[in-house]
Amino acid sequence: MQRKFITNLALLLLLNLLIKPFWIFGIDRTVQNMLGAEVYGKYYALLNFSFLLNILLDAGITNFNNKNISQHQHLVSKHFAGIVVLRFLLAGGYLAASLILAFFVGYTIDDIFLLILLLVNQFFISFILYLRSNLSGLHLFKSDSLVSVTDRFLMIIFCSFLIWGNRGQHLEITSFVYVQTFAYILTAAFALMLLRGKLNFQKLTWHPAFYISILKQSAPFALLILLMTFYSRIDAIMLERLLPDGAFYAGVYAQAFRMLDAVNMFGFLFASLLLPMFAHMIKKHQPVHDLTKLSFTLLAVPSLTLAVSGLFYGNSIMELLYHEHTDLSAPVFTLLMFSFFCMATSYVFGTLLTANGSLKQLNIMALCGMLLNIILNLILIPTYKAYGAAIAGLTTQAIMTLSQVVIAWKIFNFKINYNLLIRMGIFILLLYFAGTEIKHYKSSVDGFLILLISGAFLGFLLRIISFSGLKSILDDRNA
Repeated sequence: MQRKFITNLALLLLLNLLIKPFWIFGIDRTVQNMLGAEVYGKYYALLNFSFLLNILLDAGITNFNNKNISQHQHLVSKHFAGIVVLRFLLAGGYLAASLILAFFVGYTIDDIFLLILLLVNQFFISFILYLRSNLSGLHLFKSDSLVSVTDRFLMIIFCSFLIWGNRGQHLEITSFVYVQTFAYILTAAFALMLLRGKLNFQKLTWHPAFYISILKQSAPFALLILLMTFYSRIDAIMLERLLPDGAFYAGVYAQAFRMLDAVNMFGFLFASLLLPMFAHMIKKHQPVHDLTKLSFTLLAVPSLTLAVSGLFYGNSIMELLYHEHTDLSAPVFTLLMFSFFCMATSYVFGTLLTANGSLKQLNIMALCGMLLNIILNLILIPTYKAYGAAIAGLTTQAIMTLSQVVIAWKIFNFKINYNLLIRMGIFILLLYFAGTEIKHYKSSVDGFLILLISGAFLGFLLRIISFSGLKSILDDRNA
């Protein structure tokens, strides 16, 4: 199982490294620079708003389906048609509830029009994720990997023409959103084509009893996603709503968040692979310690390296990426990079708890996290603005991650690996000292790259990540 994890992870990372960084830094960043902080900040706040009630669109079905199909693959054909109908019904409720909430919050008619487009995009994103959950549940990881980058690949092609091939015309944010919609539609069609040969499509029928059964089983997943979405996405919305110049500060926050968004996708890829694997292993009563340790160390080294690097080179990175307001976004960037380590750890231990069905504990934690995040934002944003939102996010993520680690440790009877903890402590200290020295001689982006390479080198030198361990996994043909 570890060998399967490593080989499929390598494919996922390769495809995503080829496509998604160019989308984030080549396309999305360029659009923000062209539109300005305020216009993009409004779009970014509305984009995050479209996530808030996303649970009504998915109802936890994707995570439930991923776990369920990985354990009972024969159910994929039986459930597929009914779940597709159910998702369209949920989409109507999601659209209505989101628009009602938007009017209640006080968005203008122009804001509502853009929001409707973003809500439609959320439907297609959610539908694609459901289709991918069937692919990964069937352990068709290569097909899932292809679908994971198709939307961004198409967007790069379409947006490149929009930005660089449409000379003389002003870029409109609505055009940017329309291009995304078209790419999502094509990606959904591609995913359906890949699934067509793997299941027997049944006629779409009205089956209320089935819908109720699925919703009951997915309800705990739904609640968890709702609560986690609130405490991870509400920062930009509260910035835009609480401050007189909120759209501007939401744009500043978006500048810093873009790097987190870029690196966070790799943590999400880990989780998408780990969930069906953990679920399968737990069903077979196989030990999960080795896979947990492997996935944690593979994420811990790069996430800690990025966090320490952001501490020394936050200003340089922001100045490289953006034309304005980098003095405001750089401190936010530094805090968000430390948040990534917490999120990366959560992608391992939170996914393990989800696969185990420990949803009661996860939901209680997520509820506490949501309340804590809202309270901290209400206190910090009026005074510290975007930086205050970053403090609230880091504090919430750190507490939630620590809680997940403790609960997983108790449920699975993990032994405290003092040797690993000591090596990680030494890793952080050496990396910090390396950053201090490198910053003294290299104060620009090349110093940032040298520090990243130093982090990878130290990770292998201290055997937090072991060459021999990875090789033994890849050589184990019976795994």
